[in-house]
Amino acid sequence: MQTSQEILKRFWGYSEFRPMQREIVEAVASGKDVLALLPTGGGKSICFQVPAMMREGVCLVVTPLIALMKDQVENLNRRGIPAFAIYAGMMAKDVEKVLALAREGDIKFLYVSPERLQSRRFLWYCEVLPITLIAVDEAHCISQWGYDFRPAYLQISAVREQFPNAPILALTATATPAVQKDICIQLELRAPNIYIKSFARPNLSYSVLEEESKPLRIRNMLERVPGSALIYCRNRRQTQDLAGLLTAQGISASYYHAGIPNEQRNLRQAAWIKGETRVMVCTNAFGMGIDKPDVRLVIHADVPDSIEAYYQEAGRAGRDEHKAFAVLLFTQYDLDQMKARLELQFPSLETIREVFQCVVNYLQAPAGGVEGVYFDFDFNEFVQRFKLNVTVAHSAIRVIEQEGVWQLSESVYMPSKAEIITNRETILEYEDINERLDQLIKTLLRTYQGIFDSAVPIFEKQIARILRCTEDEIVDNLQQLHRQAVIRYYPRKDSPQLSFLQERPYAQQLRIDMESLRQRKKIMEAKIEAITRYAQNSEVCRTQQLVTYFGEKDADRCGVCDVCVKQDKGKMKAGEFGTLAKAILSLLSEKSTVQSLMIKLDAEESRVLDALQFLIAEGLVLRDADGLLVAGTKS
Repeated sequence: MQTSQEILKRFWGYSEFRPMQREIVEAVASGKDVLALLPTGGGKSICFQVPAMMREGVCLVVTPLIALMKDQVENLNRRGIPAFAIYAGMMAKDVEKVLALAREGDIKFLYVSPERLQSRRFLWYCEVLPITLIAVDEAHCISQWGYDFRPAYLQISAVREQFPNAPILALTATATPAVQKDICIQLELRAPNIYIKSFARPNLSYSVLEEESKPLRIRNMLERVPGSALIYCRNRRQTQDLAGLLTAQGISASYYHAGIPNEQRNLRQAAWIKGETRVMVCTNAFGMGIDKPDVRLVIHADVPDSIEAYYQEAGRAGRDEHKAFAVLLFTQYDLDQMKARLELQFPSLETIREVFQCVVNYLQAPAGGVEGVYFDFDFNEFVQRFKLNVTVAHSAIRVIEQEGVWQLSESVYMPSKAEIITNRETILEYEDINERLDQLIKTLLRTYQGIFDSAVPIFEKQIARILRCTEDEIVDNLQQLHRQAVIRYYPRKDSPQLSFLQERPYAQQLRIDMESLRQRKKIMEAKIEAITRYAQNSEVCRTQQLVTYFGEKDADRCGVCDVCVKQDKGKMKAGEFGTLAKAILSLLSEKSTVQSLMIKLDAEESRVLDALQFLIAEGLVLRDADGLLVAGTKS
């Protein structure tokens, strides 16, 4: 059997593991349960992919991120490793094909969403699958103490019962001590090895600014810090407005939120990753599963609801381990509004049932047999039609989802479908009536088995290649055949989909665990208090505040956050600082590296770095696109 090092080199091309990866890989490969806390971008996938290649059988990977799921499957397949994913929107027969391949041992990695584990049919198939390793990504979702609780995760322990010899690897980037303990309990980990990489990011400078004029401050920061940037906003309208404002000021910016069509989101994401767009202004819908190492600046224009969310989003800066900045902007009004929204986020049972009734009316979903049916669900149109408060409606929908009644997927891709609904005689007539449509019909019959019996997935781009025409022409022709009642054509969907996970109950029969909801409200209150303290505490090192929240004790001061820079400048005598700052600015009449400055200045390295850090923070020294230092002017 190959060693972990040999597998890492053969399939991934790396000569060495990152810190802590080897220990995790070896523990999992030896059959031990493991809980691993690795920061965002810390190489979590390697921790289960390598040991899976060292073991016989299938690795079952549970992840809530469809985009990440597809991306990892594609990457594994490119490396010659057979991997498949099962996610919302797939045809039942396609799911069965994948499971049949897994049963025969023709798949190494099987990715599934946690909601799939609630399917009785899937669990029945699981019984005969050769699963020898279970990897649980975003493991904090299993805990009510976490910031993104998903009840579907609770089903994972039931899957483990079917495979008692399969070790579990639970992975997360953010978990407090209480959440770590809860993960181990809920997943029923057996004497788990726990690996926690320090939450400190030495290359990341955290700053918090109370700021009324946020757009002006954001523009100034973008001028001072070159390179790729992310700006997080609370709502969709803000992303569009801020991106437009930055663009008007000559800064390359785009915006991203879940309400933009999927194809457009993908184009904007790709442009940002390639560096064609410098700044992405987004909601928290952006960033999960995206690995862009050279982000130099992450700005939060609004305060997130928890330190976990802030740490994860801010942590998208500086994954290449070069200097980067994470800035949180806030006002007292922001903090007050965050507390006020808390009441709206935990509606009463009566309100939840009212929203439920509005949803089923909107979908025209009959009581009873709609289990497994996917409905288009435009949330904005829904709240406008029924004149609902956006926060209340969204919260009620999520509460019902957490009770396992339905699932709302904001990034489901459902391919086009077609079914021939006329007889063969009518089809033969097209040979004389319309050669173009006749060729299309014949292509459908040759390419897609079963199209006479039921609606099957079709792919317009594939058909266009066969017939040597454009995709738009194929869509027009399919629609023409649909109007002529030759086929039923269902165009592809990438809009949000709502599907019932059980028979649809009547509103008054809807059961909600209100005691659990009250407990979750208390947990959220504590999280809001924690992020509020972080915003308002300008006396303790930012890194120390963050890592202490996650249970890491005795952390050193980072020396690069706004608090440390301010305190360290205060320790330097005013005259000494003034002389040193003047000398630095004089030398920077021409571009220079830090090392070059050190050589030229007759001062302690720490003093030079302190003075330089302050001058950069004040905009008196800038870094150009090549990372060289140059004198600037304060805005």
